[in-house]
Amino acid sequence: MPNPNAELAIQILNVVKLIPYGKVATYGQVAKLAGLPKHARMVGRVLKYLDNEQAIPWHRVINAQGRFSVVELNAQGMNKQQQLLLQEGVTVIEGRVNLKQYQWQP
Repeated sequence: MPNPNAELAIQILNVVKLIPYGKVATYGQVAKLAGLPKHARMVGRVLKYLDNEQAIPWHRVINAQGRFSVVELNAQGMNKQQQLLLQEGVTVIEGRVNLKQYQWQP
């Protein structure tokens, strides 16, 4: 019998893969697009357990306030998620992304 949690994770990851370069989506937005409205925390849990070898743009998913939920720092002490978004041309001001400007509108 298939694992229902694995199927839900695949639904979530398939949505995350669609987020375009230079755009972001919120956890709630990803959940809704995956057919799981009101399950934003599930999106966070799925992304938390991704391994680094997977080519999933996890860094494009942020919270509803435009802030980072991931606090992993790189070797220079910078937030890894922020650094990846900056490399894509997303402006971050005081730890926040302007959702009106950068939120993905599928």
